[in-house]
Amino acid sequence: MRSESILDVAQRVDQFFMSKSSIHNTMCGLVKAMSDWDLPIVIAGEMAANAQGQQRTKAEVHILTRREDLQRFKLRFGGLGWVDKFEGSKYLRDATTNVNMDVLIAGDYPRDGVPKPAVFPVPEKVSWISADGVHHVILEALLELRIAIGISARHRIQYLADVVQLIRVNRLPRTFAAKLSPYVADTFDKLWQAAQVNDDY
Repeated sequence: MRSESILDVAQRVDQFFMSKSSIHNTMCGLVKAMSDWDLPIVIAGEMAANAQGQQRTKAEVHILTRREDLQRFKLRFGGLGWVDKFEGSKYLRDATTNVNMDVLIAGDYPRDGVPKPAVFPVPEKVSWISADGVHHVILEALLELRIAIGISARHRIQYLADVVQLIRVNRLPRTFAAKLSPYVADTFDKLWQAAQVNDDY
């Protein structure tokens, strides 16, 4: 199998940031399929962060939905372009684009599943529609979830680095912490202070 050249990688990144990648095709196809069947869904993870101004590529799509709505989706579309990663999995694969889909279940605890004062919210309460008509997780919920994962999974420091970037690109004030769960507010404040450091030299 031929490895990717630098030109191949650059072209793939360009397609991603022009919203013409297989990841975007999967995301849009998924949103349309679930919307057509009135299955509440919002895009989460890096794709939602990119919609809020972050610039980072990702090889999979994260969605937030209810467990019962995921099962309804599987019953309707299972084998019709979408396949389970393994039997009983909440992870799916778009058979057309070969892009994976990671499902975040409303009510579950982020990342490690250990009980904590943070759970994945129901999609309708944290949804905003971007310019391309896709429902994404609102910024407050996105920050809460990324900080909660960073707190409970210390080895996943990229989640906290993402928060710093989102604070910078959205020029969030320090008082934005008041909009967040008390569980993550103190960590947000520390990350906000880190975001004020100008290390361009």
